[in-house]
Amino acid sequence: MGRTWRGHIVLLIFVIAPLVGTAYAMYTLWARMIGWTELSLFFALYLMTGMGITIGYHRMLTHRSFESSNVIRAIFLMLGSMAVQGRAIDWAANHLKHHAHADEEGDPHSPLEGLFHAHVGWLFKAPPADRERYAKKLTQDPLISFFDRTFLLWVVVGMVIPYLIAGWHGLLWGGLVRIAVVNHVTWAVNSVCHRFGDRPFAIKDESRNNLLIGLLAFGEGWHHNHHAFPAMAYHGMNWRQFDISAIVLRLLARLKLIWNVKMPSPDLVERRRRKPGDPPGVPSASKQPSPNPQPGD
Repeated sequence: MGRTWRGHIVLLIFVIAPLVGTAYAMYTLWARMIGWTELSLFFALYLMTGMGITIGYHRMLTHRSFESSNVIRAIFLMLGSMAVQGRAIDWAANHLKHHAHADEEGDPHSPLEGLFHAHVGWLFKAPPADRERYAKKLTQDPLISFFDRTFLLWVVVGMVIPYLIAGWHGLLWGGLVRIAVVNHVTWAVNSVCHRFGDRPFAIKDESRNNLLIGLLAFGEGWHHNHHAFPAMAYHGMNWRQFDISAIVLRLLARLKLIWNVKMPSPDLVERRRRKPGDPPGVPSASKQPSPNPQPGD
């Protein structure tokens, strides 16, 4: 079942309002230089809410790449909600549907329908993924369900904090501009990282590793690595693939705030690596990665 017309209007506001705010912020720079307070708010909230997506919504919630206490889970779910990319369970269900049908019919944001569709158009075209099919276990988790229900509250919190610190210009830079940048960087993983970059592993989809998106999206740009090993907690697989989300996770693991961090064995990595002379097509079934968790789990 698709979105209602009211749902489309709300979604349009969430997409357009940050862009309008960003355009206004650029206009005001002609008359007023951005202050250090506003700049600090932008970067601090960009980092925090961005990791709410990369660590919280993506690696923790969707793929269960590590385990943690409810306090850590709550912090990342709160920050992910403040990024304004939708309710936690909807986000996870859409992403798991993407893994189940990557670059095939059924993929909610495949660039096979064009880069604009993969970037933002799919939000208005594709119906939300079926929660019961793709994220059933998440719907049964009380903490996740709480943050899912109170999503709009955390959106408001994410706007009020910069306003209380720096007034309207704080709201502009720490709120609207920050939301626009975080969201478009995240959406670039869906579009850019399925069209531009390298593909070192023998997997069937069109996912790519992209250095620029890797830097801007805190390690999510190593998207081909992620598709090869979906449950992997650290997407950067060598020192050249900078993954700040992985650095944070390693620190949390060292502090024993997270545990059971999932990584593929070196043997599996080598077996799945594309060999010289391998065709770019579909690899053998033994090399196919499987999403984690499975739809309906």
